[in-house]
Amino acid sequence: MTLPVIDIAPLFATDAVARAAVAAAIGAACRRDGFFYVTGHGGEALFPTLEAESERFFALPLEAKKAYRTAPEINRGYAPPKSESLSLSLGLESAAGMNDFFEAFNVGVEAGEYPELELPADQYADNTWPQVDHFQAAVSTYFSEARRVAHTLTRIFADALDLPPDFFDGYTDHSLDVLRMNNYALEPGEVTLDGELTGMGEHTDYGIVTVLWADQVRGLQVLDPNGQWQDVTPTEGALLINLGDLMARWTNERWMSTLHRVKPPIVDGTIQRRRSAAYFHDGNIDATISTLPSCVGAGSRYSPITV
Repeated sequence: MTLPVIDIAPLFATDAVARAAVAAAIGAACRRDGFFYVTGHGGEALFPTLEAESERFFALPLEAKKAYRTAPEINRGYAPPKSESLSLSLGLESAAGMNDFFEAFNVGVEAGEYPELELPADQYADNTWPQVDHFQAAVSTYFSEARRVAHTLTRIFADALDLPPDFFDGYTDHSLDVLRMNNYALEPGEVTLDGELTGMGEHTDYGIVTVLWADQVRGLQVLDPNGQWQDVTPTEGALLINLGDLMARWTNERWMSTLHRVKPPIVDGTIQRRRSAAYFHDGNIDATISTLPSCVGAGSRYSPITV
């Protein structure tokens, strides 16, 4: 599957014509696929350090990593292999018992960043940082960079949707954001490869927009309009962007939240290692979302709802 590659460098300049061209290209991609790549974002120098520090953490023994596991309802810390099944978010009975073959580590926005607000402690939980040299610094730096890219995208979304440039700011100034670092690899002997395995089950994302870094190992698949799973080849130096359910609802389905999954390749009977880091930009938890004025058309499919 060939997704558009959009250079967003003009967003950081003052050329109104070039900015309008970027907005038009992003708007078209959001209508057609709900997925696109961005280059010119300015954060590619951080990729090698993020990858190295992620690798160092996931290389720890399983029992050591489990020390950083939190309660299931707290989206922080370590998630061991086979502890989740994302297809269950679709209500698929066939997904029951078919847990996903990946491990992850999650960090997110803490309530302490906004002492003037009364934010729910379970959603804006404190982070659980492993005792791995340089890990917290590297991940925190990348988190800030991904947040910057996400906010840059929402401002250009406003242009593409004929809204004031700062329209989304009031919905995202204490956004419920999480960075999830994923590792698709299992220790030898832990799993018998006797059929179809899924690294991460088919699902849509929940929020406004997801900013994804991934290494150059294939595995991500997107469901095309004909109902066929298509491989999405990683593009070096680019970030992969996709919309979530909230944005599809907000735009009255003018823009798409597209089903996707991960099926890492199996080489010589073992799962080929694949690493990624997904930044989920989900909006303020207390914000009320109503169909955007430019998307109502003949009528809204959805009633207002909070994030």
